[in-house]
Amino acid sequence: MSTPACPGSQWTSSPLPSSAWPKHGGQAETLLTHFGLPADHRLDDFSANLNPLGPPAWVRDWLTRQLAGLDHYPSPDYSAARQAISAHHQIEPEQVLLTNGGAEAIFLTAALHAGKRASILTPSFGEYARACHAHRLSISEIPLSPLDFSLDIDALLTALSDIDVLFLCRPNNPTATLIDFSTMVVLLEHTAALNCRVVVDEAFIDMVDNSQDKAPLTTLLARYPHLILLRSMTKFYTLPGLRLGYLLADAATVQAAQAHQPPWSVNHLAAELVAPLLADDAFTRRTQRWLASEHPRMAQTLAELGLDMVPSQACFFLFRPGAEQRASGITSDVLFERLLRRGVLVRHTHNFAGLNGEWLRVALRDEPANRRLIKVLNDCLR
Repeated sequence: MSTPACPGSQWTSSPLPSSAWPKHGGQAETLLTHFGLPADHRLDDFSANLNPLGPPAWVRDWLTRQLAGLDHYPSPDYSAARQAISAHHQIEPEQVLLTNGGAEAIFLTAALHAGKRASILTPSFGEYARACHAHRLSISEIPLSPLDFSLDIDALLTALSDIDVLFLCRPNNPTATLIDFSTMVVLLEHTAALNCRVVVDEAFIDMVDNSQDKAPLTTLLARYPHLILLRSMTKFYTLPGLRLGYLLADAATVQAAQAHQPPWSVNHLAAELVAPLLADDAFTRRTQRWLASEHPRMAQTLAELGLDMVPSQACFFLFRPGAEQRASGITSDVLFERLLRRGVLVRHTHNFAGLNGEWLRVALRDEPANRRLIKVLNDCLR
């Protein structure tokens, strides 16, 4: 069957105002309606950064067997889940707070600092600012380099002189950049002297290669009690509908955060699933093999299309049409619509501070899907 031609460089619909763009990936309904496409328009979804290998094959049957437990309240302290997480990270159970997805963990850390002064490294995930606004924190943005979205550590340290809490994402969403381990130690040493809390969202750290300078920061929790780590289990295990995450910190911080959490925030199915997920070493090894194979191949192939590429250290890529492509009228918004009409949904950047829709983000998927993306991208860039 032949594939439809890409539309011309002009939008066939009026562009969406920035406030009308969906705030997260995986939300096609608004976009299909705006561009006059049917609700059943077939889409390959590259807009949500999820592990294409998951959920593990056993999860569906496991969840079915657990339905009998829905007539009981979950354990109020989620002791089994916390024990599994603490053993996985080699920390104490008192340092773990189970949360309703990574989003609740973000809001709980903001609640700990209600009314205080926050800084956010930008561009980054919009929920940090939303959580800060909800808890009346004043916000200052500290921009990454506009050229390659790298971090100027000296400028960051200078900007923190009167800040109570710093939010950052590692690896960063949407730029796919990552602050290396040694730089994080410098930052933590500096902020300890300032009494500035550091909140690090490591939602995607399990889908990063395990080289030393990209390692998770869990080993630093004992040395730096002002460090809070946020984790999501929905990305790695492809369970976004289940809402499962956790917060790691010193015991006093966990206890304080828990005081802001509604009772039974995490449902029975999610809480009981933690231990078997973490025990599935075979799934972790499969994911690591996929990442090692597909990430370098996809990075090279995208770069060969003439796109402006941000060097990616995560399971997704940030790019925009190159200078020659933009000169011919192919902006990121034009490319977004062309891809959508061809059945490919990518992530816009209209609601990432500092990006203003000028870039697009695509998730890394399995090899057949990635090859389809490259084929459609190549056609739509002509």
